[in-house]
Amino acid sequence: MSTQIGIAVLGVGRWGTHLVRNFLAHPQCQIQAVVDLNPQHLTAISQKFDLSDAVLLTDDWQQVLQLPEVEAVAIATPAATHYPLIAAALNQGCHILAEKPLTLKLDESLALCRLAEQQQRQLVVDHTYLFNPAVERGQAIVQSGILGDLRYGYASRTHLSPVRQDVDALWDLAIHDIAIFNAWLGELPSQVRANGTIWLQQSSPDPDRFLQGLADLVWVQLIYPSGFQAVIHLCWLNPDKQRRLTVVGSQSALIFDELAATPLTLQHGRLEPELRQDGTTRYIPTEQRCEAVNLSDEETLRRVCDHFLHCIHQNASSPISSGWVGAQLVEILDALTASLQQDGKPVSIQTNSPSHNPLKLDPSAGQS
Repeated sequence: MSTQIGIAVLGVGRWGTHLVRNFLAHPQCQIQAVVDLNPQHLTAISQKFDLSDAVLLTDDWQQVLQLPEVEAVAIATPAATHYPLIAAALNQGCHILAEKPLTLKLDESLALCRLAEQQQRQLVVDHTYLFNPAVERGQAIVQSGILGDLRYGYASRTHLSPVRQDVDALWDLAIHDIAIFNAWLGELPSQVRANGTIWLQQSSPDPDRFLQGLADLVWVQLIYPSGFQAVIHLCWLNPDKQRRLTVVGSQSALIFDELAATPLTLQHGRLEPELRQDGTTRYIPTEQRCEAVNLSDEETLRRVCDHFLHCIHQNASSPISSGWVGAQLVEILDALTASLQQDGKPVSIQTNSPSHNPLKLDPSAGQS
């Protein structure tokens, strides 16, 4: 393998454009090709970054896989296209960075993980939040025990558009907060529930998955083996934009508010029992104070790209966001969809299922 890794970027919409920008600036790689079905996207990306004539711009992704200089592929196309693209690239001997979710079907995600192992190639999923400095620091704080006994968690991810027409609000939004809760807790949910409401789209292009249409509002409940429970509020029809996640402990609460000037804060405080003269007990708030957590200002996607290239150079599976992590999250979303279709019936996730065995969540896993 050359010192500089040759990369092709498939899909240059909003996110793919950011991938191109980061890979162009990285000293350990060289963009060999950019692929998009829309010729206007190719023209725009070439002009925006003044790409060299040596960079192939094409709508034929199969042509790109034949280039000997291409050792890795970054895929930022719709999730429904991921399986055939990733499978073809792995079979061609390429390493893969795939946008989340890995696929829309668990069996396809597992098949890609196994194929990557057979080909001895790295499959990394761009679960960007797992590389966010606030999430990484939050993981260390939760695992340190400073919050006391962990009690419960809650998150809100809402906005007014964009409204997806291929998946519901659950598949569009929930994966971020589920990934953060899993990483912070160092465990995977054993049971899930979901309830939803549909206002806009009563039908979908995938009626097997979305029986009644595409839910605009979804309430998610995650129950972990430790007894910890988390509730997530998801909606793309809410003018109050929120990106907030909290883990509450007996001594403090850790708050990740992406839209706040200080994204990560510790809200200290607990209740102290006080015995009254009449024999009853009242609870007095004590030791209340807010502590801002200092964070690095490094761009999160830059960290994703750096980590992907590190995994390739080391030929080592990602301890943060491997294909197996992606498969675990697809499995959880599948279970939540089953619950949603059954009006909130609890659905169990077997922790000995194939997607849970290959990875042991390691709270101490750091960035490369």
